[in-house]
Amino acid sequence: MGGSPVPAVSQYRTLLASKDAAVAAIALVAIAAHLALRHGPWGPWMAYGRPAAQLPLFIALGLGGVPLVLGLLGRLVRFDFSSDLLAGLSIVTAVVLGEHLAGTLVVLMLSGGQALEAYAVRSASSALHALARRMPPLAHRRLDGVMTDVALGEVAPGDVLVVFPHETCPVDGTVIEGRSTMDESYLTGEPYVLSKVAGSSVLSGAVNGEGALTIHAEKRAVDSRYAKIMQVMRESEQRRPQLRRLGDQLGAVYTPLAVAIAVAAWVASGDPLRFLAVLVVATPCPLLIGIPVAIIGSVSLAARRGIVIRDPAILEKVDTCRTAIFDKTGTLTYGRPRLTEVLVASGLTREDVLGTVASLERYSRHPLASAVIEAADEARLAPHDTTEVSERPGQGLRGVIGGRTVLVTSRGVLARLLPQAAATLPPLSGGLECVVLIDGRYAATFRFRDEPRAEGRTFVQHLDTRHGFTRVLLVSGDREGEVRYLAERVGINEVHASQSPEQKLALVRRETERAGTVFVGDGINDAPALAAATVGIAFGQASDVTAEAAGAVVLDNALERVDELFHIGRRMRRVALQSAVGGMALSAAGMLVAAAGYLPPVAGAVTQEVIDVFAVLNALRAAWAPPVLRDY
Repeated sequence: MGGSPVPAVSQYRTLLASKDAAVAAIALVAIAAHLALRHGPWGPWMAYGRPAAQLPLFIALGLGGVPLVLGLLGRLVRFDFSSDLLAGLSIVTAVVLGEHLAGTLVVLMLSGGQALEAYAVRSASSALHALARRMPPLAHRRLDGVMTDVALGEVAPGDVLVVFPHETCPVDGTVIEGRSTMDESYLTGEPYVLSKVAGSSVLSGAVNGEGALTIHAEKRAVDSRYAKIMQVMRESEQRRPQLRRLGDQLGAVYTPLAVAIAVAAWVASGDPLRFLAVLVVATPCPLLIGIPVAIIGSVSLAARRGIVIRDPAILEKVDTCRTAIFDKTGTLTYGRPRLTEVLVASGLTREDVLGTVASLERYSRHPLASAVIEAADEARLAPHDTTEVSERPGQGLRGVIGGRTVLVTSRGVLARLLPQAAATLPPLSGGLECVVLIDGRYAATFRFRDEPRAEGRTFVQHLDTRHGFTRVLLVSGDREGEVRYLAERVGINEVHASQSPEQKLALVRRETERAGTVFVGDGINDAPALAAATVGIAFGQASDVTAEAAGAVVLDNALERVDELFHIGRRMRRVALQSAVGGMALSAAGMLVAAAGYLPPVAGAVTQEVIDVFAVLNALRAAWAPPVLRDY
């Protein structure tokens, strides 16, 4: 994205990957040159054939081995006994014993393994690169009637931009001229194609329809909705979950074990080459790269399924949780309430008020908007021309329809604007509501009910048998009757109604002390509870995807995506441990063979390289989608 440069961490990783690849190439060329000089047809006739054959190996050891050994010595000083220390010890031992070919092979193994890891991570991170490629590099800025193309990073709040037909919107903003539609499905996961007129808000990353739009930029590109999605994807790549640290712990045990076997082989045989052979075959190079590759592969797979993994640690934890806690609205319900009642003031008709409000709601993303539009369409009410649309948080939706000023807002806002009218409102009932003002006078109250998801009961029932959840709780700020109605429909027995955000937080904390918890909420009012749970999952339709509280954001608000996340986490843990533990077991077998004298240093290095390649290839399976990712 223009305006959102690659983070310094990514640049550093790219530099390291290039260096590792260069060192691996040098080592490979040196080995080929050595073998050609030593065993080629001209070798016996060269007066200095053997010294000349050693020269390429000296170069490779100097350029690749010396920096490696110095870096590993720094770890040793800090008492960091990582598994890579075996590589440094192998190189030093090989040089001391004159086994320069074996030492160069270790350099090739380590640098090649790290380059292979970098390539695998880049391949598994293809979803992030796909996100970046969608954004235009330039924006069309209009200033004093003249339009020029500027880099996306140069766009500032207040700039006037033109979005041509079928272009991707570069920043978040508000339409000031033009009429069109915008496809926001890539951002929201919902099939939203919204009409846009003057006053409508637009999101970066949305694709414009047939008409040109002139917009007023409200944010810089790096602060826009699309850039925030990019940011959380980058963060998910850079975080190291507990499972990766488990790999480091395994290496800390593995390293002294390998050294002990090598020393024992040397002492028992009296042959220092046995010591070198064991170390070479034990060198991970790096054996445990399968864990980060499996993590990034799983993050990429989740992203392709509409799940943004903000904290990869949840992929390890989710399969160990035993208590599931659901917020009510938008999780076990559709989050798309239906209009059930229209209570109009005297002197007005239901058709007039419904048709007028529906004409305005066509320019809103509010969860109640679609319910009003659907009811108007069912009543065959034709939309009216709408102008001067605005929708400010906490104030409601305002516009001018057929010359009348219409405001769709809440009971609380009406109480501030027209206290006397608020006193005459119909009494509160279960479900949701909004009030309508036309030309500054109370016009109607709309009532809605959010129905349970059709698959809600099946999903809840399969949590214990398929995923080991022993308890399922429903918590909500709604009244007891409304929450009980949903709980009975989906088969949940433990209900906590009329819960404030503080009460939800306290409940989640109590449950998390007893067992691992998964909390599924909307990511806004539930932010404290999402953060307190072992695994917090936010449904993304009504929330900012960058909410720090959630470990994962489900963009398309589907329970099947939650189930897929459970399976991705279980599969990631299994694949990562297969790569790490399986690779260590194969290396241990190789060490015993080398200790017995049946695997010389050069053959041991080749054997270890084969093991590392299999470990990485196995870890890459985490990025591949199996035929079925859910089981209900």
